[in-house]
This record gives sequence, structure tokens and C-alpha cells, in this order.
Amino acid sequence: MYLLFEETGKFLAGRMLSEADTSAQVELDSGKRLKVKAANILLKFEKPEPSQLMAAAQAVAAGIELDMAWEFAPEGDFAFAELARDYFSAQATLAEQAGTLMALYDAPHYFRRAGKGRFRKASADILTQALAAIEKKKQILLQIEAWVKELSEGVCPQPIRDQLYKILFKPDKNAPEYKAVVEASRATHLGPLDLLIKAGAIDSPYQFHWKRFLFDNFPKGTGFPKLDAPLITDELPLSSARAFSIDDSATTEIDDALSVQGLGTGTVLVGIHIAAPALAITPGSAVDHVGRARLSTVYMPGYKLTMLPDEVVQNYTLMEGRDCPAVSLYVTLDEATLEIKSSETRLERVHIGANLRHDQLDAVVTLDWLTDPAVKHEIDPQPLQHKREQLSFLYRLANDLKAKREVVRGKPENFNRPDYNFRLVGNEGRAPDGSESVEISVRQRGAPLDLIVSEAMILANSTWGSWMAELGVPGIYRSQASMLPGVKVRMGTKALPHAGIGVKSYAWSSSPLRRYVDLVNQWQIIACARHGKMAALAAPFKPKDAELFSIISGFDATYSAYNGYQNAIERFWTLKYVQQNDLVEVEATLFKDNLVRADHLPLVLPVTGAQGLPRGARVRVKLGDIDLVSLDIHGTVLERLDAEPQAMEGDDDQDDDTVSGPIAIAVDVNEVDAGDAAAPSVTPEANQAP
Repeated sequence: MYLLFEETGKFLAGRMLSEADTSAQVELDSGKRLKVKAANILLKFEKPEPSQLMAAAQAVAAGIELDMAWEFAPEGDFAFAELARDYFSAQATLAEQAGTLMALYDAPHYFRRAGKGRFRKASADILTQALAAIEKKKQILLQIEAWVKELSEGVCPQPIRDQLYKILFKPDKNAPEYKAVVEASRATHLGPLDLLIKAGAIDSPYQFHWKRFLFDNFPKGTGFPKLDAPLITDELPLSSARAFSIDDSATTEIDDALSVQGLGTGTVLVGIHIAAPALAITPGSAVDHVGRARLSTVYMPGYKLTMLPDEVVQNYTLMEGRDCPAVSLYVTLDEATLEIKSSETRLERVHIGANLRHDQLDAVVTLDWLTDPAVKHEIDPQPLQHKREQLSFLYRLANDLKAKREVVRGKPENFNRPDYNFRLVGNEGRAPDGSESVEISVRQRGAPLDLIVSEAMILANSTWGSWMAELGVPGIYRSQASMLPGVKVRMGTKALPHAGIGVKSYAWSSSPLRRYVDLVNQWQIIACARHGKMAALAAPFKPKDAELFSIISGFDATYSAYNGYQNAIERFWTLKYVQQNDLVEVEATLFKDNLVRADHLPLVLPVTGAQGLPRGARVRVKLGDIDLVSLDIHGTVLERLDAEPQAMEGDDDQDDDTVSGPIAIAVDVNEVDAGDAAAPSVTPEANQAP
């Protein structure tokens, strides 16, 4: 006696060895023995052999027309043998019965299972939907097959091109476009990115980086909703100061300005004036929602995405010739010793006498010009008239402040590497597309105008940070426990020391038009200025406010992403510069393992042939091929240019530079937070102390 039975969703047949009321012992052709429940036994037969029956049944199942079987099937529950007799004949053979069972089991869209060997046919509506879904799946599989063929032949189908960034960076693994890329990648033994590059999916390397950045950070686009800038309604007194700002020519969000009063009297009043959008914008308002969504202005060569719409910014920017609302820190100093006697914060209007542009004035405002009244220029720029004495004092003060910070830091700040400015030729008035010519120029870090602004901003940010802490008003602080390797700058709500700068507390407060945390801190500072010792009760954010922690978390991640993109796109333009100028060799300095830094370009690259060379060795490097999508370039050491290199002093910003591509951008955004001051960024506006 043989049995046909179901075991874990499969149909098997074998010789029955014994039978009880509830089960039977069965031996398969393989010799394996099974205990089969009586309920799972579907057919008993004497012949043919089990293997013959199974083969014949499978052939019968393949020939059954399911539409016809569905028509023949009764409306209620039925056994497979009943349908076999209706479909074939009243004398349906054992093979026909078993074949019907297999066909019904494999067609759940036609027949639902109603028990062991029993079924119920699906309703007409459900069957129609199921057949449509099956046909759709079939067409999708055919489409995937066609796309795989195209990709393997070096052609990118438009639907895959349209989903490029989603496929590469946030894939829906059930999407046919993604499945086609995976299958084609396997078939061609190419990585997905290499496959898509070869298939022509990436028309422009620049657009690839730009659109990937937008995909990750601005999925809804970069436009702003229509916003009306709220007015500052406070009756603010007009300051007696006449202030001036120092920014790059491209700067439109002018956050800070300086003033000097009392020169020659023995007591000097230095004013640090910060644009005051927080006097008008309130937490939870429409403008605030936009600022909190973006969190910072994004800088890149030739372009920027502002945190706030320009029509809003222009209401609060410190524009030349206007009496501008400001949060002002006044520091009273001894003119001879530069000792700080007192400081005071005022909410006021300040007349902005000039917007100085350092890229136009760096060649004029030199160390000699500031320290030697006899030094003259053939043409002194108009904005510098009557400013020389003030700038000279501010430069002397900046050096004094820097020296005092360096005592706390325990070592001097090193500006032994230049900053680089990028200028794109041909994109005036529009976003770059990658076709522009790029010019790279050097601006030495720690130049006089930079130092003046950076030290003033450090003074303001540290003074206000300490003041908020004294009044019990929480703020957003940046701190660094020590300058030991690996100890990073962190953000938090406690006024902790910042070892990298050499101050006891540091709260970004000087760029409220460009950074959201500065706007938050300005709300808190305004509460301090208005309410003094009662400020903790009146400030928008209270101690241990969960909103502050949420802002910090969002800002930290977003700011890192923005900096990562800025570094990556600056590397793109550096590689474009190498291509456009047909550079085949560069002089460079070995600074870590097999990595070198070009002496006259913002370029770090891995090289071969550097084995055995000490850190700091200067070498001539032959440049290899450039990949503008992966941002990859390699080099080969041709010769050593020095005999005994000097030991390299550690740079204030870490030695890790961007050397990898956009798929896994490895960017070190550690900054010496004088990095707020003389930031290692190479975008002109970012070089200005926020």
C-alpha cells in the first residue's frame, strides 16, 4: 500500500509500513521514514510506484486550464477528487486526481484552501484583481529584464536615471529600478556607481554632487515660502558709535560690526555690534520655522543657500548708511595696557558708517600699514579714511587678546597653512553647473583684518556665554575638555571651558542671520539685557529645556552635513583647477602615512613611493587620473625636494582632509574654534568670524 500525503507544505508519496488510528509509518524512495498524521493522508493506492505517480501527476497539473477548472468548481467547499471527476470524467484516474490536487494547491488566486485536500474557489472580483496583479508582476519582471540588458550594454534607461540618487543612497529595495541595477551589477561584476557611470547615468559630475546634496538635505527643494519679515517694534536708543563691518564682497548677511570711541583719552570704548533679528523674530513664528528647518547658511564656491530668505535678511543686516538695530557689547579698556575694565550689553540702534570688504583691503591693511603711520599707499581706499587709527588700535587689541588666550591654551595658535579663496568665472547671477572656470587664490590665515574680526567675535561669544551662565540663563555652548588628540568640540547647554580657544565658556552668538544656534542664543541674551537677574524667568528657553537639546542635536548633524558638502565641492573645484590648468606635477608635503598635502593648492591625495619618508618631507608628486564623481586622485612621488625636513607643528585644525568621494565622504569638520574665528573653510564668507 502506498500513500500520497502533505508534509510541511509539500506533497510526498511513499510505502506505508504500518497504520494506526491517528497516524501511519511511511518509507520514502530515499529510505527515509516518516510518521504521518492521518489527517495529512490524501490518497491511498496500490499502484503505480510512488515516483511514477508523482511524475504523472505533475504532468497532469501542468496541463490543467485553471480558468476552466474555476468554472467547473462548485460554489461551496469541495475536495480535489470531486473537481477532478468534474473536470476530467467520473472515472478520473489516480494521476488526474493527484494532478488536480497539485494544480489547486499552486493556484491560491483561483482557489483558497479550506482544509487538508479541500478548497473553495475565489470570488470573481478577487480573481480579477489577483490575475491583474500577477500580470502586473509579470510585466515588471519583463521590464527589469529589459533594463538589466540595457544597463549591461552601457545604456541607462530613463526611469533609472530619474531614480539615480534614491537608488544609490536611499533605495527602496522592492522597486524595479533598484532590482534592475542590482541584477545588472551582478551580471557585469561592476559596483552600482561604476555601472551607472559606464551607462551614462551621470551627465555632469558637478550636478551629481549637487543633486545628491539636495536629495539628502533639501528633498523638498531650496525655495522659501512667502514670508513677511516681522518688524522690530522696540523703541531703541541711537548709539553715539559709528560702526563699520568687515566682510567679504559676496557677504549679504552682515551680522557683525565694530566701533571704537575715546582714542587718545586713556580710556577706550570698543563696541561689538551684532545684527538683532531676535528682536523681531519670535520662537514658533513662521520665520523661526524656516530658520530651524535650515539651521545654517550653506556655503560653496560661487553660491550659497541662505538660512533665511534674502528679503527677510535685508531687514536686519548691518547695511552701510543705516541706523541698524543691534545687540551691542561695549568693552571699556585702558588705552595703554589694554586691560578690560568693564563690559555692558545694550539693545540699541547703531549707525553703520561703512561695510569694509577684506578681499579689497587685505593688500592695504597690512601689518606695516597698521603699525607705522609713515607707511602710505598711492591710493588709500575711500572707506579707510578716518579708520586707520581705529583699525590700528583694534589690531593691537586683537594681538593682546590672542596672546592671553594662548596662555590659557598652553600653546600658540598656528596659522602656518593658508586659506584658499575660490572664484568661479562665468556663473555671475546663477548657480554653478560645473562648466565654469575656477580661480584659486591664497589668503594667509591670521591676516590683520581677519584677526581683528575673529578676536572681537571670540570676545563677544565668550563674554556673553559667561554672562548667561552667571544669570542662570541656559544657552547653547561649544566646549572642549582638552586639546589632547581625539578630544572633540562638543555642543551642550552648560558653560564649560573651550580648551581649543582658551576661554572659560563659548556660546556662538555673533551670526544670528547665518546660524540658528546664534539666533537662539540671541533670544537668551536679549532676555538678560532686558531683565538682568530675573532673566531666567523671562528667557524663551528655561533651564533643562528639552527644546534646546533638540535644537543642538539637529544643528550638530545638519552643520556637519553642510560642512561635509562644502569640503567635498571645494575638492571638486580643486580637481577642476588641476584639469583646467593641465597640472601634471605638484610640490607637496608628506603629513600622514602615504598622504601628502600640496604646497600651493587645497589638495590632499594619497601617493605611492613615500615609504620610508618622514612626516614633513617635501616631495615632487606626479598626478594621476582624476575622477570627478568619486573625487579621487592619486599621485606618485618623483623625488624628494629637501634633505632634512623640519618637524611639522600640529595645525590647529586636524590633519584629516577630504580625500574620498561622495559615496562615503570622509570629511573632518573639527575646528579650532578660533575656527569660528579664522575658520579652516576656504569659502570667503565662511572665513569671516561668524
